[in-house]
Amino acid sequence: MYLITETIKDNLKVLREDSNGQKSLFIEGCFMQADTANGNKRIYPFPVLSNEVNRYVSKYVRENRALGELGHPEGPTVNLERVSHSVVSLRENGKDFIGKAKILGTPYGKIVENLLDADVKLGVSSRGLGSLVPQNGLNVVQEDFMLAAVDIVADPSAPNAFVNGIMEGKQWVWENGIIKEAQVNEWKKEISNTSSRKLEEAKLRVFRHFLSKI
Repeated sequence: MYLITETIKDNLKVLREDSNGQKSLFIEGCFMQADTANGNKRIYPFPVLSNEVNRYVSKYVRENRALGELGHPEGPTVNLERVSHSVVSLRENGKDFIGKAKILGTPYGKIVENLLDADVKLGVSSRGLGSLVPQNGLNVVQEDFMLAAVDIVADPSAPNAFVNGIMEGKQWVWENGIIKEAQVNEWKKEISNTSSRKLEEAKLRVFRHFLSKI
C-alpha cells in the first residue's frame, strides 16, 4: 500500500461561529474529489471514495476523532503534537466531498489561526493508504484505500509553497492493527531468516541499508 496525499486547490471559506458565548474558527470547502484526474495523475473512483468517506465519518468524525495536522506529514499516523484541527463534517456533493474543520487551540492550531487572521490562503490535503493500478496513463486508487486524515497546507496556488506529497518510493503494510513501513518488515525478515553464523554480517548489511535511506 502506498501513502497517498492529494492537495485541493480551491480556496477555503473561513467561518467564525459563536456558541454559548464562545467563538470558534472553522474552515470549509471541497476536501476531496472523485472520478477526476488530479495533478498527480491519480483518480479516485466514486464508489471507492464514497465508501471510505462513509467509514471515516462513522468511525472518526462522529466520534470526534477526525484529527488533522498542519503541513505534509511523511507517514499515515496522526502525530498528536502537530494536530491543528478536527474535521466536524464531511459530506457528498455530486462528485465532491465537502468538509468542515474546527481550528483547535493547540500550538499548531494557533499557527493556523494567525495565518488566517493575516489573510494567508490555505489549502487542504487528504492523506491515506491504498493500492494504485495504472490505467490509460493514470493511477487508479483501489478499493483498499483507507483515509487517514485531512491536513492543512500552504496555499496550493503558490508552486513553491506546497509539496505534492506522494511518496511512491515507500510502501506501507497493515499488520495486526499497526501501520508499518514495508521496508522495515523486509529488514526484520532478512535478519530473522539468517543463520547465527552470519547474523552479525546480516545486521551490518541492514544497518548500512538503513543509513543509505537517511
